[in-house]
Amino acid sequence: MKRVVLAMSGGVDSSVAAHLLQQQGFDVVGVFMRHGEEPVACESTATDSLLPVVTSRTDHKQGCCTAADALDARRIADRLGIPFYAINLQDDFDKIMDYFVDEYTLGRTPNPCVMCNNWLKFGKLFDYADSVGADYVATGHYAQLVQSEADELPRLMRGIDHGKDQSYVLFGVRPDRLNRMLLPVGGYVKAEIRSLAAELGMRVADKKDSQEICFVTTDHHTEFVQARQPDANTRGEIVTTDGAIVAEHDGIEKFTVGQRKGLGVAMGEPYFVVEIEPKTCRVVIGKHEELGRNALIADRANWLITSPNEPRRCAAQIRYNSSAKPATLTPIDDHQFRVDFDEPCFGVAPGQAVVCYEKDRVLGGGWIRETSRNGFEGGPA
Repeated sequence: MKRVVLAMSGGVDSSVAAHLLQQQGFDVVGVFMRHGEEPVACESTATDSLLPVVTSRTDHKQGCCTAADALDARRIADRLGIPFYAINLQDDFDKIMDYFVDEYTLGRTPNPCVMCNNWLKFGKLFDYADSVGADYVATGHYAQLVQSEADELPRLMRGIDHGKDQSYVLFGVRPDRLNRMLLPVGGYVKAEIRSLAAELGMRVADKKDSQEICFVTTDHHTEFVQARQPDANTRGEIVTTDGAIVAEHDGIEKFTVGQRKGLGVAMGEPYFVVEIEPKTCRVVIGKHEELGRNALIADRANWLITSPNEPRRCAAQIRYNSSAKPATLTPIDDHQFRVDFDEPCFGVAPGQAVVCYEKDRVLGGGWIRETSRNGFEGGPA
């Protein structure tokens, strides 16, 4: 029987994933990844000397994963009769929080969920799986892995439920790990997963989805950034695209490209953040049409196909909750590529991920470094 380590968050998706994997004949091991410092009691009646519990800290600082979530996950594991363990990834998660803070203070918009998948769920969790002799790592993401006779590795595809699709946040997974990943809920729509959870008597069937950054209180990311970098001075001016100074601000971490609300200045009509200048700490605002970008350059590329060596048509998605736009990707070197949109794309923010698709297939992606309203030299006509 093949063993699989399943990341269990206490939500409905990973809970039903555990059931589906059991039905498929896997030896399922549930793992709750402790990101914060709040102690979590995750005792289980299941025992296995190959599966040690990694102990947590004993101080009582607030963490990002609640004891209630851990308890929900443990109840599901006990109900299904699978072993359940908690591993403490506080030190690793500190790096994600540092990344989050650093990006904001550099005028970029971070994406900690993608980094969590890259570093922890499909990073450290693989290390844990190896240590316990597991063949696979599974999560409750809404995405699919499809094996084609023409490809050596599975293709990462959008989930059946395009409204819940999470393939965007998985683009950074190492390609050599695709054949050891399982995504059991990707072939279902969300309503089916909730219905199945209810049929199975899971108390999490109606549990709300987690949609916010797990370590930051909703609408309080500025306070979080400032608390972790109290000596940083990111104050500056708010200017229009023609250079007129219209206000001052007390930190560029309060702003992100595409933002309209909370600018702290009344212009008589809607204005948006169109650019953040980290060197001068200036926040540039403009009208909606000035927000459009025709091209971007991304670095730290990760390809789930053979690395492209010539221009290729694709659909490029620049945020998790945005739609993919027709574009042409052009490789610059092994680590960088350019995306030229067929029509202006709005809200393209440095620091966010751009993910390239061919229909529903994830080709790969990278991290947006710079953008242009008029394209870059050598771009498509």
